[in-house]
This record gives sequence, C-alpha cells and structure tokens, in this order.
Amino acid sequence: MNHRLNLMLWLYDWSQIFYAQFFKRNKKAWGISKQEFLLYPEGTLGKALGEFYLSKGFSVMPKLENHDVFHILTDTGTEIQDEIAMQYLLFGNGKLSLYMFAMIGFGTVLYPEFLIYYLKSYRKGKSMQKFYDWEFKEQLDSSLIYLKAFIRSKNHLFI
Repeated sequence: MNHRLNLMLWLYDWSQIFYAQFFKRNKKAWGISKQEFLLYPEGTLGKALGEFYLSKGFSVMPKLENHDVFHILTDTGTEIQDEIAMQYLLFGNGKLSLYMFAMIGFGTVLYPEFLIYYLKSYRKGKSMQKFYDWEFKEQLDSSLIYLKAFIRSKNHLFI
C-alpha cells in the first residue's frame, strides 16, 4: 500500500471514531445489527443497508449509520477517493462541518488526480434534494427506488 493511502485511511478511521464520540455525542445509535437490517422486506432501504454491510464486509458503526445510507442513495463507492467525493457531494448538498472540510482538504491534497470526480460529486450534491440532515432510521421501511428518485428530483414535488 502506498504512503498517502495509509495516511488517508488512518485519518479516516481515526476521525470517524472521534467524530462519532465528540460531534455526535447527542445522537443515538440506531441499535440495529447487520443481521436485523437483512430482515427488512426486499426493495426497502433497510434491506439495502443490510446488503451493503454484507457485500462490503463492513460492521455497523454506531451513530454513523446515516453515512452508509448516503452511499446507497447516491451510488457512491467506498474506496478512499469515493469517501472524499462523498464529502464533496455533501458539501454541494448544503452540509457544512469542520470534519467535512478537513476530509475535503486532506483528500484533495493527497489525491489531486481525482479533482474532476470530486467536482462532479459536488455538482451532483447541488442537483439533489437536501438530504444530508435527514434521519434515515425513520425511512428503513421505505422503498429504495422511491427514496433515490426523490432525492434526485430537486425540482419536482412528490406527493
């Protein structure tokens, strides 16, 4: 593994723990296991989240479940450049946080070859309904197709 990837992965892993403990201290973890997500009906956000964890080999990180939903709803990957692109997308969607700006700054400096991807992700976030501040635990029974269509339809009203 190269040095910049090691550095970025270390920063990302460490910062997620720090972020959950200090910036999300008032937020409750969902308290749902990977196996419980898989029990949701086919086609729901809950089922998709369980399948995401299973296919990636990820564990549920308490208080950071919404971030994993963002990956699913925006079809953003989980490689390091994708995690940086996700921060750009969230910035475009209106999110402002010290953590986000730090990830964008470090990520852009360490991975400048992905700048076009990052800028496209920013524009993608701007083109979407504001969703970065939703609490998706309440949407686990919702249709994944509907949710994706809704957040991608900034200029349309769904009833």
